[in-house]
Amino acid sequence: MTHKEFDILIEPGRSEKNYWRDLWRYKELFYILSWRDIKIRYKQTVIGAAWSVIRPLLTMIVFTIIFSRVAKLPTEGTAPYAIMVFAGLLPWQFFSTSLSEASNSLIGNTNLITKVYFPRLIIPASSVITSFVDFAISFGLLLVMMVGYQFAPSLQIIFLPLFIIIAFASSFGISLFLTALNVKYRDFKYIIPFIVQFGLYISPVGFSSNVVPEKWKLLYAVNPMVGIIDGFRWSIIGETSFPALTLSISIIVTSLFLFLGVGYFRKTEKSFADNI
Repeated sequence: MTHKEFDILIEPGRSEKNYWRDLWRYKELFYILSWRDIKIRYKQTVIGAAWSVIRPLLTMIVFTIIFSRVAKLPTEGTAPYAIMVFAGLLPWQFFSTSLSEASNSLIGNTNLITKVYFPRLIIPASSVITSFVDFAISFGLLLVMMVGYQFAPSLQIIFLPLFIIIAFASSFGISLFLTALNVKYRDFKYIIPFIVQFGLYISPVGFSSNVVPEKWKLLYAVNPMVGIIDGFRWSIIGETSFPALTLSISIIVTSLFLFLGVGYFRKTEKSFADNI
């Protein structure tokens, strides 16, 4: 049995040449950090992981009352308004939680970053994966709601994993960019919660994007979550036309942010230990 894969070689530029290979070599660290974040998130809480259900449930109730009962906005197809809202909350909660957790992940692991070499990309990536656990729990609640409302999902739900991948890419790309900025400019610690709060109201979470005037739809779709949320609703509810326009723009914007996020993160990664 050889131990070659565990040998550590120190030479100029080696970390740059082998960065992406090192991501695989340090996969166990990725698992450890992800599992640690999951345990810490609900440590010393009374109801633990139930917060993953309570938060979106309360948001859904508030949005349903405001947009359906007060504003009298229409639902999509014949789906109950509550299910339409919750189908939009699923990707938004995943996105917002990823942004909030990943943006502070490097600051929260200062001791690890300043003492040990490993690809720093692992830290925000583990935070995004941890946020996916909340998503999975909330999706279970959606299934329970469908049973309660006697609403069967469409056959198009088989395409849901595709939209989950797009949501993950969007969350990861933007999170990397903001994480790197937060290390250098600590003001982002206060800016990011505002971005998340503001984004909730400019994304079609509590209402259908069909209520947006046609002349503004192209501009509105620049928000990458618009196409992702439309895609989630199309695959779950299945009573609206395929959101080709908004989804195409979301994929373009997501790809751009992913490229910029990874690029900026790698560019500033060398200075993380000094700035932290």
